[in-house]
Amino acid sequence: MATAYDPSHPKYFDEKDLRSELTRVFDLCHGCRLCLHLCPAFPTLFNFIDARDGDVVELTAEEQDKVIDECYQCKLCYNKCPYVPPHEWQLDFPRLMLRANAVKKRSNQQSISEKLADQLMSRTDLLGSVSVRFSGLANKALSTESTLLRKSMEKVMGIAAKRVLPPYAKQRFSTWFKSRAKPFVENRRAKAIVYPTCFIEYQEPVIGKDLVRVYEKNGIECSLPDGVKCCGAPWLHSGDVDNFMRVAEKNVTALVSQARQGSPIIVSQPTCAYVVKRDYPLYLQTQEARDVAAVTYDAAEYLMDVHRKQGGLRLEFTGEIPESVTYHAPCHLQAQNIGFKSRDLLKLLGTKVTVVTKCSGIDGTWGYRKENYELARKVASGLVKAIDKSDGIILSGDCHLANTAITEETDRKVFHPIRIMAKAYGINEEK
Repeated sequence: MATAYDPSHPKYFDEKDLRSELTRVFDLCHGCRLCLHLCPAFPTLFNFIDARDGDVVELTAEEQDKVIDECYQCKLCYNKCPYVPPHEWQLDFPRLMLRANAVKKRSNQQSISEKLADQLMSRTDLLGSVSVRFSGLANKALSTESTLLRKSMEKVMGIAAKRVLPPYAKQRFSTWFKSRAKPFVENRRAKAIVYPTCFIEYQEPVIGKDLVRVYEKNGIECSLPDGVKCCGAPWLHSGDVDNFMRVAEKNVTALVSQARQGSPIIVSQPTCAYVVKRDYPLYLQTQEARDVAAVTYDAAEYLMDVHRKQGGLRLEFTGEIPESVTYHAPCHLQAQNIGFKSRDLLKLLGTKVTVVTKCSGIDGTWGYRKENYELARKVASGLVKAIDKSDGIILSGDCHLANTAITEETDRKVFHPIRIMAKAYGINEEK
């Protein structure tokens, strides 16, 4: 890995070296500009450079920081950039921005509100376990109608008061899984490890329930790993490399033995799957992390793999099948370069599927922050227009955060593809 992106390198946290690398990379981006329309960071960068007649060296630290702040880690530039590693120019814009956040964190350049927001939004397991226990009170307190509390959160922690936050469930996914009557799986052909991460565990367990039922219907026995927590993405994106690596190492330790036995690890949220597949091996640099990453799949990705390589999925549908679906392909799923597996899964139902690929403007915790709220909504406007032009009867998307943002912008419910699949099978839907 290049010096700029390897957190174990002695110069990784050196700000002078970082500024030099920012200049090098910004100069390469300036000469290409294929990424111009992907996110706000690139137009801002190019405007700064053009104002100096193309002299990248003249950019100030404040201007560089503005570009860094507007990168929300969608990672879509990976699909456009011709210079990503292993190219000799070693241009990895998202990881350079992560390095910049890490340098800011390590050198204690954050404001108090930034530090508080990072602590709140990164401790997802602590917040989730408490909020599920008191979900009624928590959801009421965190709703946009709770004006006093939300305005206080905005002032103290910088979390936008107008931003809709995903509500918490009344029961954790793991609680449901462990207490249910374990069914007999007919014609078992695989045993999968369901890694729910915090979204499914605390906020939308019904996705996990439908995932388990759809998998079992297709002969895939499911189990839960012991000792796993949040994937650590909030720590990573906020620049806290130490806490991210600590969490990553614990999760890899909890998953590696089953991974080496050949069990696929199913992660139904794109950001979390990306972190396990790509970030764990790069930051931990261990064989254990590589072994876990090698057998980690998105939920639809593994089902389509079974369909094409292991005799096919069951295609007898007795439930409700939508005539048409508008499917949103989340950024972190596109960045995995695995194709549109959820679209392919929905097409097995005979459904007409229209794919939209615009960004929701959330991307982890970036879109929750007060200073990014209006810009995030501007980013999401392209997605809203694409949805309005589509003719899908219902909306679908894999990312819980993006789905919440879409609902906020369109006032329409968005369903995970696995939920649509479960309904088509006639699996009892939980309200």
